[in-house]
Amino acid sequence: MERVDVSILGRDYSLACAPSEKEALLAAVRHVDQRMLAIKGAGKMASNERIAVMAAIQIAGELLNMRAPDGPLSNIALGDFKGKIDAMNDMLDQVLGPAV
Repeated sequence: MERVDVSILGRDYSLACAPSEKEALLAAVRHVDQRMLAIKGAGKMASNERIAVMAAIQIAGELLNMRAPDGPLSNIALGDFKGKIDAMNDMLDQVLGPAV
């Protein structure tokens, strides 16, 4: 594991990640920091905790609404996959009965 020092909303954090994941981690940190700075810049929230929660909700919403760029699954949002998989698991449970 590699130690990576980052700053989010002016606060320093020391994170650990595999060297192969460092660039992705730094990109994620930049995304979170930019989102939090935008929320803070709007001036509607005072505490960093509330800013972090709002940024997390916005980013999670983006992720769940993300769609494949093209292909047979391009009309299904990522968040919908979990619901579809859960429905399939429920159907399998009904057909196969309880797991032993």
